[in-house]
Amino acid sequence: MKLLPSFGTDWLLRPSQGLVYDRQLVVLALSLMAIGLVMVSSASIAEGINVGNDPFYFVKRHGAFLLICLMLASLMLQVPMARWQQFNASFLILALLLLVAVLLLGRNINGSTRWLALGPINVQPAEIAKLALFTFLAGYLVRKQEEVRGQWRGFLKPLAVMGVMSVLLLMQPDLGSVVVLFVTTIGMLFLAGARLSQFVSLIVLGVGLVGFLIITSPYRMRRVTSFLNPWEDPFGSGYQLTQSLMAFGRGGWFGEGLGNSIQKLEYLPEAHTDFVFAILGEELGFSGVLLVLLLQAWLAFKALHIGQKVLMGGRQYEGYLAMGIGIWFSFQTVVNVGAASGLLPTKGLTLPLVSYGGSSLLVISTAVAILVRIDFEWRRDNMQARQREVA
Repeated sequence: MKLLPSFGTDWLLRPSQGLVYDRQLVVLALSLMAIGLVMVSSASIAEGINVGNDPFYFVKRHGAFLLICLMLASLMLQVPMARWQQFNASFLILALLLLVAVLLLGRNINGSTRWLALGPINVQPAEIAKLALFTFLAGYLVRKQEEVRGQWRGFLKPLAVMGVMSVLLLMQPDLGSVVVLFVTTIGMLFLAGARLSQFVSLIVLGVGLVGFLIITSPYRMRRVTSFLNPWEDPFGSGYQLTQSLMAFGRGGWFGEGLGNSIQKLEYLPEAHTDFVFAILGEELGFSGVLLVLLLQAWLAFKALHIGQKVLMGGRQYEGYLAMGIGIWFSFQTVVNVGAASGLLPTKGLTLPLVSYGGSSLLVISTAVAILVRIDFEWRRDNMQARQREVA
């Protein structure tokens, strides 16, 4: 049984033929990186002058991060998936230690302690924690699949691990990353065959906890109320969202032209990070917004398609991990775009491969490299099997 619909999508999802790697996946990632470099270059000029007296301050850093991403992705492509499966628990422990370290030694920026300073680079352990949890969860689902499907104990164990990680993230505080972990974990457990009653209970509990965290935190409550009606306080709690909406409004169908944004001139805070999508909408219009959304959706569907393919071929670890990465990418895109357009409360989540942010770029590039590696191993083994059949 297919996990994805086939109507009219075969041409989009069909892997590149005659190669030992999926060319479409590589081109997609590089295209989003290139768009991100252009938009960060445009959106960060005013902020670069303000921070470093250099209009290209953030452009240089973003370009350096992209080069490091390409080198890291090339290195990760050489790591067999068997190694990820073998050391997934060690990776998870490392991520937990980093989350503890950031609380003890991290830098406080804008009221949040989310970054560890390593020389000139600030590392955000929350981004590493996402990939670590998903690699661990994929391994757990392979080892305990029957227990997950048949017993509450098997269902609750990975949630306990996610709960510990979530508590550490909330102490930073970083509710956005917690929501990403929660949704992706639910998705992976669903794919592993957990019972519907377990999901209903978990969703009710999750919604209740998120509601409690919002009600008991004044700044989160202000975010929700400003999301519901940002124009009630356009120069206070609703300032960021109203400026973002004005950027989209100015963009129209085809935008004001690359480099012609007004909102990036210190009107819209975080224009090159969390709200780079709004600047893209202002400068490139609906056509540019639609292009980026299509590329992001294509990337997520490619990940899900690779996961479906290898799952049906008996590679459970690779299949669950690829599916988890696809859910992660798609949900984080929805949250970032929803926050910028006023459909969701504002959250500090980057647009995958587009927004400025070294840790996010590095981790997501690693995840893309893992997808390419999963597909490569599948193609290689199938080619060898066909060669043996012919022989």
